[in-house]
Amino acid sequence: MLDTRVETFLAVCETLSYTKAAAVLHLSQPAVSQQVHALEQDYGTPLFRYQGRRLHLTAAGRALERAATTVRNDDVLLRRHIAAGGDDEPPLHFGVTMTIGEFVVARPLARLLDLHPHTDVRMEMANTSELLARMRAGSINFALVEGFFDAREFDSETLSVERFVPVCAVEHAFAHEPNCLQDLLDERVLVRETGSGTRDALERQLATHGLSVRSFGHTVQVGGMQAILQLLELDAGVSFLFEPVVAERIAAGRLREISLEDFSVTHEFSMVWERGSAFESTYRLICEQLREGRTWGRDAFKPVRS
Repeated sequence: MLDTRVETFLAVCETLSYTKAAAVLHLSQPAVSQQVHALEQDYGTPLFRYQGRRLHLTAAGRALERAATTVRNDDVLLRRHIAAGGDDEPPLHFGVTMTIGEFVVARPLARLLDLHPHTDVRMEMANTSELLARMRAGSINFALVEGFFDAREFDSETLSVERFVPVCAVEHAFAHEPNCLQDLLDERVLVRETGSGTRDALERQLATHGLSVRSFGHTVQVGGMQAILQLLELDAGVSFLFEPVVAERIAAGRLREISLEDFSVTHEFSMVWERGSAFESTYRLICEQLREGRTWGRDAFKPVRS
């Protein structure tokens, strides 16, 4: 259970207003101010400053917010564990990005469920930035992402390392067969929305070549992976996707990888959780079991657990 003063501090962090925090907490504004001031005395430094009429966190305040949020979210997980009867397997609430959710997670999750048959699981799907926000809010315990995250705020384990490849329809006709990234700039490029891991990976790779998404002749932004794949098969443009997304379609002869001399990219898929979590060892074990699950179940029979 969090110190009452820390709960008050977090309410001020979320509202950036003593008045609004007081309304949320059903306290008087002076009581909120006193509790925050008491924390500042304990830590020996200001946690908030006014810039003009707007309230802002100091660097010390941001550090305390990250630590206190982690403790609060751990408390939520512990309460769920106790409410479930306090057995050895607390319920797992986690998130996955669309790439991982649609094309990667099935086998690893099946293996995890096989190892923990009595665990209740809730999996949510969203883009990387949305999942990180849900972790901060405490609605999920960890996330499996291909996007980038702040290592100062989140701890992580590598789930897998995947190739990031340019692709098009098998029958796509280029004016001249491309040899380098520059040769694709006259093409229509199909991209995910801002905030998705796939879009982040593309933008970072383009930046290393002094390019951006706007460098292409035309850009089509699509919020769903399946829609991009269908558009690719209908020869509506080119795209850049992680290999697990396109592997089956390439093998089936519906898509092809575009071979470029200056584009050889790999990227980590990661399991991330709040840095400093009391459940860190549990999350690392889960990630290890998920990694083992990447190849589990591919034989005709189900392996017997030892």
